[in-house]
Amino acid sequence: MSLLDAHIGLLDSLGQRERLRRLTPIAGADFASNDYLGLAGSTLVRDLTTEALARGVPPGAAAARLLRGNHDAFAMLEAEAAAHFGTGAALYFGSGYTANLAIFSALPQARDLVLHDALIHASSRDGMRLGTAEARAFGHNDANDAEAALRDWRAEGGKGRVWIATESLFSMDGDRAPLADLMAIADRHDAFLIVDEAHATGVWGPGGRGLAAGIAGRENVISLHTCGKALGVQGALVSAASPLIDTLVNRARGFIYSTAPSPLLAEVLRGVLVLLARDPTRRDRLLARVAWAGELAQAIGLQPTGSQIQPVLLPGDANVLRAAEALQARGLDIRAIRAPTVPKGEERLRLSLTLNPDDDTVAAAFAALKEVLA
Repeated sequence: MSLLDAHIGLLDSLGQRERLRRLTPIAGADFASNDYLGLAGSTLVRDLTTEALARGVPPGAAAARLLRGNHDAFAMLEAEAAAHFGTGAALYFGSGYTANLAIFSALPQARDLVLHDALIHASSRDGMRLGTAEARAFGHNDANDAEAALRDWRAEGGKGRVWIATESLFSMDGDRAPLADLMAIADRHDAFLIVDEAHATGVWGPGGRGLAAGIAGRENVISLHTCGKALGVQGALVSAASPLIDTLVNRARGFIYSTAPSPLLAEVLRGVLVLLARDPTRRDRLLARVAWAGELAQAIGLQPTGSQIQPVLLPGDANVLRAAEALQARGLDIRAIRAPTVPKGEERLRLSLTLNPDDDTVAAAFAALKEVLA
């Protein structure tokens, strides 16, 4: 028997159940990326990159930041980010996934409780598994259930700190968390609130600073801002009070033992933050598109989410795969989302509204959806 037989068998089994993931070339009009402001391939980002290279900012860090990899570009970005998001400090990571692993594995302690929304990102869940605190879920966007779960834990003898965790804008449903209610619970119970702003950063809140912008500067709030979605670059910024950021530097293994991200991209990202703060044009265009797409969605019987993420529920793997294939055949990159990314029975198409397609293509996408769903 070959050493690879078990893996070949696993892959065959996944293929038979239409669960085998494959890397495929980019094709069709963009309704699948998270490049909401159309920055990733923009002249703006290319120009910032060219200018940074001309100033000698290196593409590679060559070491972990606690060794020789702590380039000036990181300090400049983090200072800009702390000012931009209104927090005491910020820390740059190579990806949102790594940042969430760091938050949940390094900040809550052994006797603590992480109380999280049932639909929170997989990266947050993985961070909880790496950490030593107990984790419990509360019903999606149900603040009353969150507080009841907290009280139950205390009644059972829980003595540590509570960390309430949610996304501000959920990646698969496009709906918003009840942040004011969760903040009030955190305040009543002397707890922390962790807000993953991945799909809100750059788009929602004052100046695109996120839906938690009004509370971000509080000492019991931690915000995560990914940089490879609306900001069009790469990585993630954790924004919080300075002692929490210093704790991550000292305890987050993914930060301590990883080669630092690209200083060049950190410098480009700093430029993006500065330019977006000065010029709201792209954000205004996207918000107008979201409003218009809501009208198009309503016209074909869909419930608009009021955000740039529009799910189309089509329960059953066969149904959603068939619909996605039909749309892709028309040159529209609209993907099927299935378990375990979403709960079984809640399979869906996920339309992501960005500035990349033109208006005619957006209208054509909703017209094609109407035909496919008929």
